[in-house]
Amino acid sequence: MPTSVPLVSAPASTLVGRRPAVGADRLIADLVPPPRFDQVRFSSYAPNPAEPSQAAARDRLEAFAATVGAPQRKSGGLFKKKAAVPSVGGVYLDGGFGVGKTHLLASLWHEAPAPREKKAYGTFVEYTSLVGALGFATAVERLAEFALVCIDEFELDDPGDTVLVSTLLTRLSDRGVKLAATSNTLPDKLGEGRFAAADFLREIQTLSARFEVIRVDGPDYRHRDLPAPPAPVAEEVVRRTIDTLDTAERSGATVDAFDDLAEELAAVHPSRYGALIDGVGAVGLTGVRPLDDQNVALRLVVLIDRLYDRKVPVVASGAPLGELFTPELLRGGYRKKYLRAISRITALARDGVALAATGAPTA
Repeated sequence: MPTSVPLVSAPASTLVGRRPAVGADRLIADLVPPPRFDQVRFSSYAPNPAEPSQAAARDRLEAFAATVGAPQRKSGGLFKKKAAVPSVGGVYLDGGFGVGKTHLLASLWHEAPAPREKKAYGTFVEYTSLVGALGFATAVERLAEFALVCIDEFELDDPGDTVLVSTLLTRLSDRGVKLAATSNTLPDKLGEGRFAAADFLREIQTLSARFEVIRVDGPDYRHRDLPAPPAPVAEEVVRRTIDTLDTAERSGATVDAFDDLAEELAAVHPSRYGALIDGVGAVGLTGVRPLDDQNVALRLVVLIDRLYDRKVPVVASGAPLGELFTPELLRGGYRKKYLRAISRITALARDGVALAATGAPTA
């Protein structure tokens, strides 16, 4: 598998104005765990002693990993739940945000015995973008070459995705591809609160039948024994911190007005947000405010995920990052997505406060 290379030849001082072009080959090449999860393994997963489901999930995934690349059984149901012998074709980690599901999924990718080039790892958005770039039939053929397909943050945000993903995963599992997914929503509850899920019940049930559900309970580890989310800094502190970093260890640090960046994200497809932050060592945001537009908020969620994957600190002024989304949005069907985004950007903001205080890299 070729190594992904940055599409931005020289670091820019802002994210606004970048227009990265991402081809199908890069989309395939990028189906690997992000830098934050390069070194994770099952042995480095630290289950919460108060939550036995975490250790059980780790053990179950270790057993499932051993089946990747193994010949399929000819008899019995391929996707039986809770089989005594781990011969299911798919596993689905269900749990709240910050319980280590992504750590476990990336560990599965790293430790499954198949060669690297036979394992794919990406977010739900990356797979739907791949289908859009290649076309459905070609995407099936390319993904069917993998022994294992891992899907992080599985979400069905619209009816079209429901039918597309159900059909895609059915085709892959029928061709012997092992599947693994993480989500904050049980598979038979996907789509609830977002669209008329009852109208697509057959597709949702078909999708659910492809997986053995593994529950992972517990509090968000990103906030375990940590202080409250940091307060925003002054705008001049944001600019001074970014200016210092852009000429020091974190060259490529950027600073943008929050509203300008929100407008920019509308002009860049979410599949390109990873390329948008190629070469970026830290992100400064000025004038942060609560978002009440769902389209803008969902685009920001994707960007936060890419920043978190790459461990990019965020230094921000304006409203606290924990208040990015209005109460109305948090009461809606995408509540879990927004809460995950708040959890992740809070962790990045802690790194950003450390940068603002010291001007030194945190990683």
